[in-house]
Amino acid sequence: MSTWEPTWPGRPPEPNALGQRIAALRAERGWTQQQLADRLGVSRVAVSHLETDINTPGERTVALLAGLFRCEPHELVASTSYPPAKADRLPVVVARWTEVEHQLALLERDLCWLESAERAVADRVLAEWETALAALAERTHDPEEQAAVAAARTRVGHQRRS
Repeated sequence: MSTWEPTWPGRPPEPNALGQRIAALRAERGWTQQQLADRLGVSRVAVSHLETDINTPGERTVALLAGLFRCEPHELVASTSYPPAKADRLPVVVARWTEVEHQLALLERDLCWLESAERAVADRVLAEWETALAALAERTHDPEEQAAVAAARTRVGHQRRS
């Protein structure tokens, strides 16, 4: 005769629980539950329920989490307790980078290229970056990204003056 196992919320987590994976990935990035909730557009309690496996995330939430954690949705749920029927409906790929990250990577590329460019060309490109970064700063809401844009603006300003 098999032993009856409780299945209500709050049960001890399974060794391959998706909630534990989400909690570990969040902790690796140094984010609080509130910071992850803000990025997902949900409440902190909702994140807590995901991490403790009280709730199973829907396909949209898994796709958003995968993008935040820089992996694909199927990679995030692989070998976890995530229901196979839901996993079948996950998108194959998701966006992994924000617009701010993309623009700052392009800026880095340009700054390396400008080291060997003529001064007139460098001045023009840096002026364009000042304008682009100012616009990016106005539409950025994440505190970490705001700080990254501010640092980039300072760097471009220093480059223009030197």
